[in-house]
Amino acid sequence: MRQTVPVRPMIHSVSTGDWGSLDGLALVVGRGGIGNALAGALAARTPGLQLLHLGRSSDPPLDLCDDAHLDDLRQRLRQAPPLRLVINTAGWLHSDGLGPEKRLQAVGRRGLEQAFAVNAFGPILLARAVEDALGHGQPAWFASLSARVGSIGDNRLGGWYAYRAAKAAQNQLLHTLALEWRRRRPAVTVTLLHPGTTETALSEPFSGGVSPEKLFSPERAAHQLLDVLSTQSVEGSGAFLAWDGSPIPW
Repeated sequence: MRQTVPVRPMIHSVSTGDWGSLDGLALVVGRGGIGNALAGALAARTPGLQLLHLGRSSDPPLDLCDDAHLDDLRQRLRQAPPLRLVINTAGWLHSDGLGPEKRLQAVGRRGLEQAFAVNAFGPILLARAVEDALGHGQPAWFASLSARVGSIGDNRLGGWYAYRAAKAAQNQLLHTLALEWRRRRPAVTVTLLHPGTTETALSEPFSGGVSPEKLFSPERAAHQLLDVLSTQSVEGSGAFLAWDGSPIPW
């Protein structure tokens, strides 16, 4: 019996590092320091991409914890050009008296639920909402900000229970997504990115002991992240990378 060999869909190539020729739509989620800086950097580096920059304060709003917002996004993308780039910068570390726990007795249900809702559930539900719009057979990139403290292998200090665990959960969810999309959407590259310590409202209470050369402005962080992301290809989909492109252990 003659054996049939499955044919992979044709992928129109784009050289890694060269995003100047991309056309279609870019989506940046999150309107904090890094999200705003990424939107500005993309306008200069990807002139052929239309930019959709959404967050809880945008019009229309996009709150990753609100299923109605995600459904609205899915409907909006049906009428939009092919989605070539998604970068999720939405994250939660502290608010309303909740924040990183230094010891076990500080761990509470509200903090755990909030950390997981934004940092773990949000990115994978965003991926579900945008999946049908991604690429249309052309190369596309889906990236989400993680954090080095989400690495189990690199955890030598302890503490920060909810944030560490939620970022580790995001890493697992998106690494699993990358494996599925290798089969179903082979032109899409999934990447988890650690931006380094950046001068934003999220990190401000915890950046006092960071040396100046390791504390990045949002603009510098944005360009470093784009430098790394633009070199990623489907062969390395699912990677967890630092701002300088170095791999971070799971």
